[in-house]
Amino acid sequence: MNICVFCSAAELSAVYTEPAREFAELIGKRGHNLVWGGSDVGLMKVMADGVQSAGGRLIGVSVEFLRETAREDADEMVVTADLGARKAELLRRSDAVVVMVGGTGTLDEATEILELRKHRQHTKRIVVLNTAGYYDGLRQQLARMEAEGFLPLPASELCTFAEDGAETLDLLEA
Repeated sequence: MNICVFCSAAELSAVYTEPAREFAELIGKRGHNLVWGGSDVGLMKVMADGVQSAGGRLIGVSVEFLRETAREDADEMVVTADLGARKAELLRRSDAVVVMVGGTGTLDEATEILELRKHRQHTKRIVVLNTAGYYDGLRQQLARMEAEGFLPLPASELCTFAEDGAETLDLLEA
C-alpha cells in the first residue's frame, strides 16, 4: 500500500519524533511505501528515514520552491510547479492518507483531502494520527460541524482518529 503522510518539515521534540519514528518503521516492516512531501528535514525526514531503514520505498512529491530540501535518495521524486499540483499528485500516488502533526501546510493538505472526500472525489481511507492529543481540537470541530448540519455525511465517514502508529496501520489495513 502507498501511504501518503502529511506532516511537518519542522524540527520537533521527542514527543512527536519518537512516535513518528515508530510509525515509520511499522510502515516499512509491514511492506508499505511512504508517499510524502519529499523533504529531507524535520518530521518528514524522520518518517523517510524510518520507512527506508525498514525496507519501504520512498515516493516524494516536492514543489519547485522547496526543491533544495528534497531528499536525494528517494526511490522516486516528483517536483511540481505549485502546492495545488503537489497535493493532487500526493493523492494520485497514494492508496490511503495519514495526517500527522504539522503547521498550516499540513492543515491545508488535511482540509483539502477531507473536502475532496466529502464530495466523493476519492474514497481513500483517511486517518488522523492524534499524537499527544495534537488533533483533539480538530476532532471536536468536526463533531460540531456534524452536529450543526455543516457536513452532508457523518464525520466518521470523512476520517478516523488513531492514537498511535500501530492503531493507524491497523485501521488502514482493515
